[in-house]
Amino acid sequence: MINRNLLRIKIIQVLYSYYKNNKEENDFNLAQEELLYSIDKTYELYHYFFQLILMVTEMAEKRFGKKSCGMEESELCRKLAKNRFAAQLAQNLSLKRYLMEKGEEAEDWFSDESNVVNEVFRLVLSSDVLAEYAQKRETTYNDDKELWRGIVRRVIPECELLGKELEDVSIYWNDDADIVLSFVGKTIRQFEESAGAGYPLLPKFKDEEDEKFAISLFKNAIYNANDYKELIVKHTQNWEADRIAFLDTLIMQTALAEICSFPSIPVSVSMNEYLDLAKYYSTPRSSNFINGVLDAIVKELQEQKKITKVAYINNYKK
Repeated sequence: MINRNLLRIKIIQVLYSYYKNNKEENDFNLAQEELLYSIDKTYELYHYFFQLILMVTEMAEKRFGKKSCGMEESELCRKLAKNRFAAQLAQNLSLKRYLMEKGEEAEDWFSDESNVVNEVFRLVLSSDVLAEYAQKRETTYNDDKELWRGIVRRVIPECELLGKELEDVSIYWNDDADIVLSFVGKTIRQFEESAGAGYPLLPKFKDEEDEKFAISLFKNAIYNANDYKELIVKHTQNWEADRIAFLDTLIMQTALAEICSFPSIPVSVSMNEYLDLAKYYSTPRSSNFINGVLDAIVKELQEQKKITKVAYINNYKK
C-alpha cells in the first residue's frame, strides 16, 4: 500500500523534524524508529477508514425503521444497511485480523456515540452520491462498490470534523488522509464478490525492496548530508542563504541521496518525484529553483562519473 511516492514524503517529514530539533548523528536510530512508526500509522489509517465504512453502515442499520426516522431517510438507511460490499467488508478476514492485532487501540478509534461517525453519516445521507444510488430500482454488487467509492472520494474528504479528529489521534494522520483515501478507493474497486471474506486488503509494503528503499534512502540522506549540502551551496552561490527555504534544501538533499545511491532508479524519475513534492509542500517558486540547482549538480556528478545508473527498466515502480 505504501508506495515509494509516499515513502519519499514520509522521509522528508521525519528529516524535517530531525533537523529542526537539532538532532545529532547518534540520534539516527531514534529518527529511524520515528520513520517506521509514521509508516505504521499510515497503514493504520488505511484500516481506520474501512472501519469507518462499517460504523456508518451500522448506524444506518440502527436508524432504519425507527419511528423518528422519516420515510425518505428510512429508505436511504435501508439502502445503506443492505449494501453488499459493506456486508462483505464486515466479514473480511484481513480487516478482522488487523483489528484484533491492534486490540484496544483500534477499539478506541470510534466510541459508541462518535461525533465523527455521526457527522459522516449525516453527510452521506445528504449526499448526491447516495441520492443517485437510491434512484436505482435494482442495484448490482458493482453498484454497491461504486457507492462506497463515491463516498470515499467525494463525501468523507468534506468532513471537517474528521480532519480535526485525525489530527487529535495522530500527528501523521491528517497529512496522510487524502493519499490513504485514494488507496481505500482503489482497494474497493478491486474487491470481488466471489472472494467473500477472503479478499486481501493491501499489504503495508508491496515487497521487501520498498521497505529497504525507505531505510537506505533515509540513512544516506543523513550520513552523507554534508557532501550533498556542499554541492547545494556550490550551485547556489548567487543566492543569499537566508532566501533559500529550509524545506527546499531538504528536498534537494534527499533527491541527491536517491540519485547517488540507487543505480536502478533513473535520474529523470527521481528528479520528477522531488519536483512534484516541492510543488505540493514548498513555495510556489520552489519547483523551478530546485530543478535548476539539481540539474546543474547532476551534470557535474555525471561528468565526474560519480553517478552510475543501470539500463532503464520500463516497468520501474515509483
